[in-house]
Amino acid sequence: MNIITSATFFGSILFIFLVGLFASRQKQNKSSFIDDYYLGGRSLGGFVLAMTMTATYGSASSFIGGPGMAYNEGLGWVLLSITQVATGYFTLMILGKRFAIVTKKMQAVTMVDFLKSRYKSKTVVILASISIVAFLFSSMAAQWIGGGRLIESLTGLSYETALLLFVLTVLVYVTFGGFRAVTLTDAVQGSIMFVGTLILLIAVIIAGGGIPNIIADLQAENPNLITPYGQDGTLTPLYVSSYWILVGVGVVALPQIAVRAMSYKNTKAFHKAIIVGTIVVGMIMLNMHLIGAFARPILPGIDVADKVMPLIALEVLPPWLAGIILAAPLAAIMSTVDSLLLLVSSTIVKDIYVNYIKPDIDTKTVKRISFSITAILGIIVYLIAINPPDLIIWLNLFAIGGLEAAFIWPIILGLYWKKGNKYGAITSMITGITTYLIFQTFFPNPFGMHAVVPSIFLAFLGYIIASYATQSKVRLPMKEWN
Repeated sequence: MNIITSATFFGSILFIFLVGLFASRQKQNKSSFIDDYYLGGRSLGGFVLAMTMTATYGSASSFIGGPGMAYNEGLGWVLLSITQVATGYFTLMILGKRFAIVTKKMQAVTMVDFLKSRYKSKTVVILASISIVAFLFSSMAAQWIGGGRLIESLTGLSYETALLLFVLTVLVYVTFGGFRAVTLTDAVQGSIMFVGTLILLIAVIIAGGGIPNIIADLQAENPNLITPYGQDGTLTPLYVSSYWILVGVGVVALPQIAVRAMSYKNTKAFHKAIIVGTIVVGMIMLNMHLIGAFARPILPGIDVADKVMPLIALEVLPPWLAGIILAAPLAAIMSTVDSLLLLVSSTIVKDIYVNYIKPDIDTKTVKRISFSITAILGIIVYLIAINPPDLIIWLNLFAIGGLEAAFIWPIILGLYWKKGNKYGAITSMITGITTYLIFQTFFPNPFGMHAVVPSIFLAFLGYIIASYATQSKVRLPMKEWN
C-alpha cells in the first residue's frame, strides 16, 4: 500500500516541481532581477493571486498542526479555526489598491522597502529586518517539521531521512525558481488542496458511518468534544474571539502575505482575488479541521496528533488516491516554505545588503548572493527542525503573533494616516515585540486571551502617542499618498 501511495504522492509533487521550474525558465520582459525574483514582476492575475495567498497562508500549521489540534480538542477547535476565513479578504481590503499603487511608486519590492520609503529611517528598517528573520525562523521550522512528519507517516522512513528529503526538494525548487515559480505552482497547489480536502472529508464521514454516528462517538468518549469549549473546557469565548485577531484581521501584517498585495497586475485581478480567496480559504480550513475532529473515533489513540492527516488518508482512501490527496498538504507546506525563504532572503539581500552595504552591486552578484542566502537559510532551519515538538502549531502561531505585533500599525497607519512618523513606527514595533515576548514568557494567556491582542493594543497606543508627541520634529514628503 505504501508503495502505491508513495508513487502517486511523489508523482504529484514532481508535477508541481516541474511546473515551477518551467515558470522560472520563461523569458520575462522585466528590467530588474530583484523585482522579478522576489515579486514576480507585479503581474499576477486574480486566480493566481487568490491561490498564492491561500497556499502561502495554508501552512504546516493549518494542514498538519490544525487537524492535530482538532483531533485533540474536538469541534471547539474547528470553530476557532474558521476565523481564518477572513484572512484573504481583510488583507486585500485593508491594504487594497492603495498599497499596490504606493509600493509601485516607491519601487518597493518588499514590505521593508515600503517601511523604508514611508518612514525614512534606518532604525525602522533594522528593527523590521531583525523581526522578520527572528520570527520567521520559528515559522519555517514548523514547515520543515510538517513536511518531514508527512513524508515519514506516508513512506515509513525515519523522521530525519524524511526531513532531509523534503528540505532538498524545496531548496532546489525555490533557490532557482524565485517568486514567479512559487506563485504559479501555488495555483496548482491551491486547486489540489480545495478538491483534495473535500474528497478526504467525504471519505472520513463515510468511514465513520455518517456525521450523526461520528458525533455520537465523540460525545460518548467526552461530551466536551462536541462543544465550543474543547475537551478540557479551555477554549473560552474570550480566548476563541482573540483568534479573530491572530489568524483573521491581524494577518494583514504578515510580510509573506502583505507582499502578495503588491504583486497583482490590475483592478480586475484584485477584485477576483478577494472573492475567490475568501471562498477557497473558508472551504479548505473548514474541511481540514473537520477531518481532524472526525478522525478521532476512526483512529483513536494516535501518539503524535500531527500525524492524523496522513494516517486518516491512508485509512479511508484507496492507496493511489491517498497519494494524490496527501500531495495537497505537502504542496501547501512547500508553498509556505518557499515564500518564507524568499522573504527572509530578500530581507537580507535587498533590505540590508543592497540598501546599506553595497548599493551599486551588479545583477550577476545579486543573483549569486540571493541563491546562496536562500540555500543557507534552508540548511539552518533544517538543523533547527531535527528535534521537533509534538505539536508544531504552537511554533507557527508564535511566529504569526510576533510579526503582527511588530508590523500591523507601521503598515496600516503608515498607509492611511499622514501624521504617522518614524518615531511612532519605532515605538510601536519595540512596544509590540517586547510586550508580546513578555506575555508569551510569563503570562501566555493574559486576561484569558491570546498574547497578541494586548500586545497589538499597546503597540497602537505607542504609535499614536509617539507620532503626536514628535510632530514638530518630522516633516515627511507626502507626495506618494496623493
